[in-house]
Amino acid sequence: MSISLYNSLTRRIQPFSPLDPRRVTMYLCGPTVYNYVHIGNARGPVVFDVLARLLRRHYPQVVYARNITDVDDKINAAALEQGVPISAITDRFAAAYREDMAGLGIGPPDIEPHATAHIGEIVAMIQSLIAGGHAYAAEGHVLFNVDAYPAYGALSGRDTEELIAGARVEIAPYKQNPADFVLWKPSTPELPGWDSPWGRGRPGWHIECSAMSAAHLGETIDIHAGGIDLLFPHHENEIAQSTCAHGGKMFARWWMHNGMLTFDGRKMSKSLGNVLLVRELLRRHPPEALRLLLLRGHYRQPLDWSDSAIAQAISTLDGWYRVLRDLAAVALPAGPLPVPARLEAALCDDLNTPQALAELAVLADAARQHGSAEGKAELLGGGALLGLLQQDPQAWFQRGGDEVDGERVERLLEERRAARAARDFARADAIRSELTAMGVAIEDSAQGTRWSAAKT
Repeated sequence: MSISLYNSLTRRIQPFSPLDPRRVTMYLCGPTVYNYVHIGNARGPVVFDVLARLLRRHYPQVVYARNITDVDDKINAAALEQGVPISAITDRFAAAYREDMAGLGIGPPDIEPHATAHIGEIVAMIQSLIAGGHAYAAEGHVLFNVDAYPAYGALSGRDTEELIAGARVEIAPYKQNPADFVLWKPSTPELPGWDSPWGRGRPGWHIECSAMSAAHLGETIDIHAGGIDLLFPHHENEIAQSTCAHGGKMFARWWMHNGMLTFDGRKMSKSLGNVLLVRELLRRHPPEALRLLLLRGHYRQPLDWSDSAIAQAISTLDGWYRVLRDLAAVALPAGPLPVPARLEAALCDDLNTPQALAELAVLADAARQHGSAEGKAELLGGGALLGLLQQDPQAWFQRGGDEVDGERVERLLEERRAARAARDFARADAIRSELTAMGVAIEDSAQGTRWSAAKT
């Protein structure tokens, strides 16, 4: 069964063929660690975790790198404000990121390179670009010369003038072209910096990923992934500098981009107050339901996040786990869990997770009807490839148990009363579903609403 994937560079689905079938390489742009990540930051890691699982079924070795950006102006600002070195910020939030991703069932990458551990490789790559006439030093900065790379704009499909007009490009007197981007910039005494041929300074954002990818995966990699918001300028700039630094070699053979998350139909943004932190969502909802919701839409399309969608995901998992609970006494066949062909075929078709989930639902129905060991094994095997149905069924239904937070329940009930008074019945129903997911049963009466720990 062959894998086909959409390539953002060619703008079509192509049969996947790695450069070396014995060693498939994949790089995902990771977080800039200065704060807790929001749920939109988790869609790519969840989606490409499934891709890594699929690739490992087809190839003997997959080397998956997901970087940590641990030097950045936002990190510097946080460190200055708190009067601590940048490592105090980055170590804390890198650890939090790993915890959050693990909470969503995302396996750790094979390699987790940190930008600050690759300053030598970054400086060497910049020197190579200068030597080749693709970059120049000016006023303590080093900039990539966009005019020296005629293919600039191929990924985004726009010419340089359009790219400049559509992006926030810093206009500076030391730039030869407004589109030229920074590879190295000077650091004032209070900022982190490293010695270089151009003075004490720090790397630009784009060069970090190029240097880390080359250091661990090679000059040409099979798959480079990230959110669609990184396509320009970050990925466009990565292509330009990597291609030029490596003598014209192709940087990434496949470019894959996941769509953005919206919240109740609106863009997630701090100004709208609808940014949802992964850490908070993991406390409020079953983590597996969050993962399921992130897989429900095709990865290339936008995905809307809502309380009702979470409630639906919980309900779906309730049904599947109910089947497994009913089959608890059925012994599994010997050997590894099978992966049903139709479910795997859906994932091989450009990672079509909605179709794969539909196939999982069919498997659950079949297992429910026939109660066979083979049906149970197929349901578990299909779920494992998606990172779902990994818990003991009884544990799923007993989540919360005797540890129900009474104060939180009362807060949610008060919010539900307010929603019903405002005739916002959708929100009231979503809160009821959330309470059910917590293991709380509620009963409305003329005397008010009573609640108790639900029994299963």
